[in-house]
Amino acid sequence: MPELITSANLLRSNEYLSKVNDKKTDLLVAYERYFEIMEKLLSSVFDIQNDLKEILKKQSSMIHSQRKKQSKIKTKFRNLKK
Repeated sequence: MPELITSANLLRSNEYLSKVNDKKTDLLVAYERYFEIMEKLLSSVFDIQNDLKEILKKQSSMIHSQRKKQSKIKTKFRNLKK
């Protein structure tokens, strides 16, 4: 009789460990998916950041060139007044 109790307890323990192992596997799969998605999002954020840097460089260049043109026009206008 004690052997049957021990055997039943081992069987229950084995079933419990199998279920725990399955849950761990599911959790690892979910974490792997999460990690892959986060990598893609981070890559997208860096791409957007680089695009914004380029836009800012172009806008800065345009503003600088407009200031030069305005300065030349003012200089010409002053020379005409004299």
